[in-house]
Amino acid sequence: MNQNTVTEQLTDAGRRIEHDSFAIVDSEIDSHAYDEEQWQVVRRMIHATADFEFNGLTRFHPKAVYAGVQALLNGASIVADVEMICVGLSKPRLNHFSVTTHHFIADEDVIAQAKLENTTRAVQAMRKANKKNILNGAIIAVGNAPTALIEVVRMIKEDGLTPSLVIGMPVGFVSAAESKTLLSEVTDIPWIIIEGRKGGSTLVVAAIHALLAVAEQTQ
Repeated sequence: MNQNTVTEQLTDAGRRIEHDSFAIVDSEIDSHAYDEEQWQVVRRMIHATADFEFNGLTRFHPKAVYAGVQALLNGASIVADVEMICVGLSKPRLNHFSVTTHHFIADEDVIAQAKLENTTRAVQAMRKANKKNILNGAIIAVGNAPTALIEVVRMIKEDGLTPSLVIGMPVGFVSAAESKTLLSEVTDIPWIIIEGRKGGSTLVVAAIHALLAVAEQTQ
C-alpha cells in the first residue's frame, strides 16, 4: 500500500494516535465481510464513533468504493444535506483533488419553497441542487435528513438522476431506516448505507475521508 501524505494527520503525534486507534480497531474485530478498501471506510467510521456495530451495519453497492474514488480523482462535487458535513471535511484534502462542497439547506429560497409546498428544507435543498445541475456526477452525502435521501432516490428513479455515489446515512427515528432501505434497492447507482436508525454527519465525513485516503493510494 502506498504511503499517504495529503490524507494523513498533519503532525507526527496526530498520525501516531490515529494509526494506533486503527490498530486497536483491527485487533478488537474478530472478523468482517468487507474487502480491503471497504474495510478502510468501515474502520474509519468505527474510529470516529467508537461504535463497533458499524461492522455489519454498513453496506456497500458492489461498485461503491470504486465509483467514489474515481469521482474524487476526477474532482467531482460533494453535495450534502447539511452544512455540518461540509464543515467537517478537511479542506486541504478536498483541495488536493479539486473537490468542492455544496449545501443549500439554509438558503432563503429553499426555506420559502418548503413552506409554500409544505415539504422539508432538505427536500427543497436537493431540488435546488438538481436545478443547478450539480447532482449528476456528484457524490451526494446525506447524514441528517431522511427526506433528502428519499427525494434523491425519487429523482434517480423518476428523473434519471445519475450521481457518481450516494452516501446515505441519515440518523433518526422517523423514516431514517426506511430511506436507507429505499436506496439499497437502487441497482444502477452506487451507494453506501448504514442499516437501521444509526447514522449522522460524523459518519458521512468519516466515510468520505476514507474514500479520499483510498483515492490518494490510487494516485
